[in-house]
Amino acid sequence: MNIRPETADDHEAIRDVVRAAFGRDDEARLVDALRDEGYVRTSLVAMEAGRVAGHILFSELTIVAADGPIAALALAPLAVAPGRQRRGIGSALVRHGLDVCREQGQRIVVVLGERRFYERFGFSPTLARPLESPFSGESWLATELAPGALAGIRGRVQYARPFLALG
Repeated sequence: MNIRPETADDHEAIRDVVRAAFGRDDEARLVDALRDEGYVRTSLVAMEAGRVAGHILFSELTIVAADGPIAALALAPLAVAPGRQRRGIGSALVRHGLDVCREQGQRIVVVLGERRFYERFGFSPTLARPLESPFSGESWLATELAPGALAGIRGRVQYARPFLALG
């Protein structure tokens, strides 16, 4: 398996993988809209035998805090082709993606997802608790890519516009 940044030649294969992984078109449309509207900060594909087996996307979001806006990222979606799931592809994409985001100087990432899966990568519901979101609860998680990035931060998460269209 090889993980690399997406290229324009990957877009159709990414749509296919995301659609198959979620069993609907909403998340595939979200990826296209985030890309088209310039919100994407990191988009990676996992390649196996020359084919896209998985995809992860990190897009910008803002934490609206009392002291002003704080830049952060949303991890969404993470998709692995159904026939390739439970083989470490998703984990490899998350690890590699967080490393790339850290290298870019990003400090905070939030995700709505399976708690047991994402906690392995440093995501925590405790870190996310002070962040108001339409997705609060046990599946609402955050991580710090820089130590202390969320210390004392309270605020409302403002997702990029394409997230509002998710059904």
